[in-house]
Amino acid sequence: MKWLQAAAREIISGIERCIEELNPSEVERFIELLLRARSKKIFVVGMGRSGFVGRAFALRLMNIGFNVYFLGETITPAAEKGDLLIAISGTGATKMVLTASSAAKDIGATVVAITSFPESPLGQLADLVVTVKGRTKAGWPREEDYLARQLMGEKEPLTPLGSIFENNCMVFLDSLIVELMHRLGSTEEDLRRRHATIE
Repeated sequence: MKWLQAAAREIISGIERCIEELNPSEVERFIELLLRARSKKIFVVGMGRSGFVGRAFALRLMNIGFNVYFLGETITPAAEKGDLLIAISGTGATKMVLTASSAAKDIGATVVAITSFPESPLGQLADLVVTVKGRTKAGWPREEDYLARQLMGEKEPLTPLGSIFENNCMVFLDSLIVELMHRLGSTEEDLRRRHATIE
């Protein structure tokens, strides 16, 4: 239980630090784009565990009345000019996320990047970057090797690969849903009505 408790403390403190360090103007602009896209289509893309976070966010957006799709599902419709793509990638260098974001830009959709690296390829491509801090599985640019980090006295995180980014991102996006609910006047009962009934 020693390692479980130590990792849990690290995760919780990382989330608290991440939320405190969010850029309010980035978040406010993101909210504006989401509200403006309410009459359009919203697409969410992410690979691996970031994809799981994206799916959870897409579900909640659907629950509060947005027309939202997770990219890659067979029922995903065509994107059009004025639609919104939310791209989640800790490194900002995930190939499939970059490909989807580039295609969305070509169509005329607005791209929001959620990443730890604003200067990454995804960050440079996006119309808006929301910076969510966290250690990623392979930082961009490349993280120094393990020995170099040790020599500089950097403490190696307990949680593996991109877990810190993904946990931070999950809490940020879940909290953002609550902000959207209040701005839209939505209640938990409204969400319940749109929740799946065939399960």
